[in-house]
Amino acid sequence: MKSLHSAYGQEPPRLGVGLLQCLIFGLFCLFAVRLWYLQIHLGQVFTEKSRNNQLRTEYIFAPRGFLRDRNGELLAVNEPAFVLGLVREDCEDIPATLGRVSEWTGIPTERLKDIYTRNKPKVKPFEPLTLVPDLDFELIAKIEGGSLRWPGLDILSRTRRKYIYGHLLSHVLGYVAEANEAEMQADPTLSLGDFVGKQGLENRLDDRLRGAKGLRLIEVDVTGRRLSEELQREPKAGEEVFLSIDLGLQQLGHKVLEGKAGSVVVMDPDSGEVHALVSEPSYDSNAFTAGLSSAQWAELRDNPMHPLQNRATQGVYPPGSVFKLLMAAVALHERAIDPNETVHCTGELALGSHVFRCWKRGGHGTVNFQRALVESCDTYFYKLGMKLGVDRISTFAKVAGLGAPTGIDLPHEKAGLIPSREWKMKRQGVRWTKGEDLNLAIGQGYTGTTPLQIARLIAALINGGKVLKPQLMRGMPPEVQGSMPLTPEHAAMIKRAMVATVEDPRGTCRRVLTPGVVVGAKTGTAQVVRLTDELKRMGDAVPYRFRDHAWMAGFGERGGRRFVVVAMVEHGLHGASGAGPAVKAMLDALFLGKKELPPRDVAGAERPAEPAARMAVDAVEPQFPDPAHEPEALQ
Repeated sequence: MKSLHSAYGQEPPRLGVGLLQCLIFGLFCLFAVRLWYLQIHLGQVFTEKSRNNQLRTEYIFAPRGFLRDRNGELLAVNEPAFVLGLVREDCEDIPATLGRVSEWTGIPTERLKDIYTRNKPKVKPFEPLTLVPDLDFELIAKIEGGSLRWPGLDILSRTRRKYIYGHLLSHVLGYVAEANEAEMQADPTLSLGDFVGKQGLENRLDDRLRGAKGLRLIEVDVTGRRLSEELQREPKAGEEVFLSIDLGLQQLGHKVLEGKAGSVVVMDPDSGEVHALVSEPSYDSNAFTAGLSSAQWAELRDNPMHPLQNRATQGVYPPGSVFKLLMAAVALHERAIDPNETVHCTGELALGSHVFRCWKRGGHGTVNFQRALVESCDTYFYKLGMKLGVDRISTFAKVAGLGAPTGIDLPHEKAGLIPSREWKMKRQGVRWTKGEDLNLAIGQGYTGTTPLQIARLIAALINGGKVLKPQLMRGMPPEVQGSMPLTPEHAAMIKRAMVATVEDPRGTCRRVLTPGVVVGAKTGTAQVVRLTDELKRMGDAVPYRFRDHAWMAGFGERGGRRFVVVAMVEHGLHGASGAGPAVKAMLDALFLGKKELPPRDVAGAERPAEPAARMAVDAVEPQFPDPAHEPEALQ
């Protein structure tokens, strides 16, 4: 008899077996799909992550190109520098690590946290995030000693810009600083910690000077320790650039302007090359490269002498009597005068109820075209302004390059101002008056020019009318930007008058007479404010901020060489005595060899304090350009 519990002859339910098989097959398919997804679809991603854990790439910073003067003297070089970076993937405790860095460096922890949070999105995985941009050797020793206890910290070697003559060329060379977020977005080759040019030629020539970074492949173990390195791409150094600037002339220009505010420009009128571009007072470019503190920036920004301004290209001033050279060119071009025709100067000219006075009390007597320029007779040019009118003067001045940037390779150049009827109506809503023609004729009123614009004007007057772009690189071909409508005969007349202004006993530029050199020049004394009777009685004792600006613009030539020299001294009182010594010193250096190179260790040296009287400049005077932008590191 068979047991009731015997399994003989029984079969499992077919439905249950099928469900089990489907479940097993489904799980197999799920694992297969997941395996395909991880191994095939995401295989490249995980391979890269695996390689990143073992192999890392590191950029090799390229040295920035050297800058030299026209004679090969080094101006800007590179020196080794060390920065502290943090590789966050290797760091076990970021807050504790930042706290330790704060103890080492004295930088507040909150500041380090802010740097880390702000820059974290900008750094790729396993790339170091810069915490401290400049380490001294004492800090390096501390960090190296604790590197095993604080994984993730990495000391990186880079180069730092060094300006050998810190103050002499700060307005020409500018400075470099770390690239900001906008610059990195605009240029994909830039990464966090890269330095770019911020001002001057460093900014305009950044692509040429920066070079190209190299690439190194590094093998590391699980603790991040380096096992081996392989060079993938050699770094390419930046281009070496020779400037047109003559270092000896530049030094001399700063020396003759020491303790004053002003500018000196020396330019080749045939090529446009600038041999000196001086602006005083100056600042040390190295301070920006190393990083300014808030106190240092405030001291520069709030200095009433405005050392950050490049007065040669950004200082806009009334040209005064220097403008009479352009008036002479307009009058000759328009056939508005006969050079032999005379005008009687009594010292004043009445127009309606207003009396316009000549600078010489009692007047100059009877003067013709040449004598009016030689003795700078205001009355002659008042009458010339009435005859020509603002329309013809303004049109010619703009053709001569005034009222527009010169195009020199420096940022933030000012355009100056040549007024017109339309400009005044748009700006002030009132019509141009006849009296304003007289002010315009002697370079006063609304007229504003930069020293570099005046240098280009003088160059055009003696080179046949070519309006040239001022060049700061040696050997660049002349770039003609326009042509002044001036016949050779008229150009010769103006040139003879300029030479007579130096050689004639009654000339206003006798101070720059140089034996053996043909020198021509024109002074300018530009009024800053309308002087009251009380201020006039004070004479040269008038307060500094009310004193006239002093101009002298001229040229010298000998043996086939010729140069334009322009000097402008703020509140220098008189053109001849205020700006003349600077022009004379430059002419002696150019033609008599009276110059010397500055010592190489002047970078970073202390500047002498400005005299108390010169510190009282009103910061809102109209001739000062806009304030300099605050460095991004301090914003």
